[in-house]
Amino acid sequence: MSLIEIERAVDQARDKYAVEEGYISSSEETSPWMPFLSENVYIRYLNFDVRNNSTAVILRVDGYGGLGIHRHRGPVQAMTLEGSWRYEEYDWVSRAGDFVCESPGRTHTLVSDHGAKIYFHVHGVLEFLDEDENTNLVMDTFWMINHYETYCRENNIPINKELFL
Repeated sequence: MSLIEIERAVDQARDKYAVEEGYISSSEETSPWMPFLSENVYIRYLNFDVRNNSTAVILRVDGYGGLGIHRHRGPVQAMTLEGSWRYEEYDWVSRAGDFVCESPGRTHTLVSDHGAKIYFHVHGVLEFLDEDENTNLVMDTFWMINHYETYCRENNIPINKELFL
């Protein structure tokens, strides 16, 4: 079999089994901003990968705000799009253009002092902890799907099936 024939066979297998590429525009009609866990914090879902239990989102903090202490059970990648944010437990501040890789098992508290927009790709489970470090919320892709669908239903917003992989 020639290289060209092998490439055609690979393309045919891809076309038969692969999920089509996704495109999510910047329009809020594609995916709306919705309140998320804390005052001044909003989330915009970009995709839900149910096979890999991962979700891509943009987190927005308006002014001062953040998320409570939490632990990731899978890796997380982040890119700061606007503003700045930090983890109370570390000595760095992420600003527009900065990239952050988070290791599974770390516990930290996200804070933005003046607002931020952050792209996150979250893999696996997040555990939110109370002041005694007891788990009080377990969140994964399916929790986020429920959050998205509930918000859409309550606000008469069509559910965008293109967000689901």
